[in-house]
Amino acid sequence: MDTKKLRQKILDLAIHGKLVPQDPNDEPASVLLEHIKVEKERLIKEGKIKKSKKSAKTSDTPHYPYLLPKGWEWCKLEDIVCELKYGTSEKSSSVGKITVLRMGNITDIGTIDYSNLVYSSNDEDIKQYSLKKGDLLFNRTNSSEWVGKTAIYKGEQPAIYAGYLIRVRPILISSDYLNIVMNSSYYRNWCYNVKTDAVNQSNINAQKLSKLMVPIPPLKEQERIVVEMAKWTSLITSIKNDKEDLQAAIKQTKSKILDLAIHGKLVPQDPNDEPAAELLKRINPKTEITCDNGHSRKLPKGWIWTILGSVGIWQAGGTPSRSNKSYFGGNIPWLKTGDLNDGYISEIPESITEKAVANSSAKINPIGSVLIAMYGATIGKLGILTFPASTNQACCACIKYFAITQSYLFYFLLSHRAVFIAKGGGGAQPNISKEIIVNTVIPLPPLAEQQRIVAKIEELFSVLDNIQNALEA
Repeated sequence: MDTKKLRQKILDLAIHGKLVPQDPNDEPASVLLEHIKVEKERLIKEGKIKKSKKSAKTSDTPHYPYLLPKGWEWCKLEDIVCELKYGTSEKSSSVGKITVLRMGNITDIGTIDYSNLVYSSNDEDIKQYSLKKGDLLFNRTNSSEWVGKTAIYKGEQPAIYAGYLIRVRPILISSDYLNIVMNSSYYRNWCYNVKTDAVNQSNINAQKLSKLMVPIPPLKEQERIVVEMAKWTSLITSIKNDKEDLQAAIKQTKSKILDLAIHGKLVPQDPNDEPAAELLKRINPKTEITCDNGHSRKLPKGWIWTILGSVGIWQAGGTPSRSNKSYFGGNIPWLKTGDLNDGYISEIPESITEKAVANSSAKINPIGSVLIAMYGATIGKLGILTFPASTNQACCACIKYFAITQSYLFYFLLSHRAVFIAKGGGGAQPNISKEIIVNTVIPLPPLAEQQRIVAKIEELFSVLDNIQNALEA
């Protein structure tokens, strides 16, 4: 279940008057808007708020985005708020008198995240930008996707707000209801249409925000919508948490399956299988067979400990100098660690724009090679080639196999990823070497058992993948 889509659907039902039933006894929104008009005029007369500037030209026939239920009304945001006020432009500090909320504290589900806080001790800013319970914060500058995100301030702790935010203070309107409107798909589409785009960011200023058309239900219905929305939000959060727990359980189950597989506990042994040692010695007389010393678990009969360098031929990639034009313009693609997908690489990634020349100087990995990333955040990432390819120096490839199937090697490497990451040493650019890979000890079963293990892994993984796909549908 896609909880994001479910939440969006509930929000849309709410602002179309379809989440809770209408009550003909409710005071209509038209009366509420008259009360708001009177209250706003009083606040202006008392000097508590400024009179809003009228547009130079207004239309005699305003556009209404969609039909509303009886008793509802459309109005502009500027008609139902005290002010649309930009936040402080002063630089914040790690310590201070009061919290300064920034755009990063506004979540994508209309709440405020109080982690990663900064502070201010500027008394004038504290006086001018202090938030009141029920204020909405509008993110005026952000990416194209997230510009205009909003959250309601519930008074959790004293706070002011930064300059990329606009404070929206409603008059006689439920702040919670207004926040529901400003998290709906109607509102997100409005943001997309009115935003101004610049390099790597979009903007919606207070003038544009003031013209947002807001669907206003009777006040009693606003309250019912808010209560019903809270129930749905709680349910969706529970589903989301359960979904995340199940996804974590699937990941753990796959790890357990791999662990059982490489220790001979996933499928039964067959005494008629040719022992791995005999096959490996016959195919690769130079093989290195390692004794059990130093390994915490004994292996089943017919298995051996050996190293990856004994069960395959490995080569690290390399990137030729761009000045050597003879390496480029051919028909063999270059792959990067970001192209590895923990499965078969069946198509040349669209990101590849250069190709290597297929000559004796280029390190070309044949079809069926298993690739493993050796550098950076992708350490241990895998790929199986379905076409010949060269790689940069951040990849290593097994290009020939001795007494081991391609798939068993792949699943062993997948099970061993955490070890490779640990050996990478952390830091800004962790890395492992080809030497570390070829000297990695591997438990090797008989060839026939490898095939049974792979078949069982893929059978079980298929079931788990179907569950995963259903969760994401």
